[in-house]
Amino acid sequence: MKLRFSKNKIGNSATFIRRCGYGEYYDRRMKQTSYMKRARIEDMFPRYHVYIEEHGEEVVFDLHLDQKRPSYEGSRM
Repeated sequence: MKLRFSKNKIGNSATFIRRCGYGEYYDRRMKQTSYMKRARIEDMFPRYHVYIEEHGEEVVFDLHLDQKRPSYEGSRM
């Protein structure tokens, strides 16, 4: 789900998302920073995952729900 906001309304996008309870996460494989928030404190999954894109005076929060660990070929689901 993509949520769009004006930069004038939220200010700094990284500060705004941290105030919403998200923590910064840097993926070394993708070389990309995103933000995560756990749905349950005791487990890593499910969790909410947000990517931030800035386009001029607009900020886009691309929100995802990670329900389980990624499954790869050769592993059991």
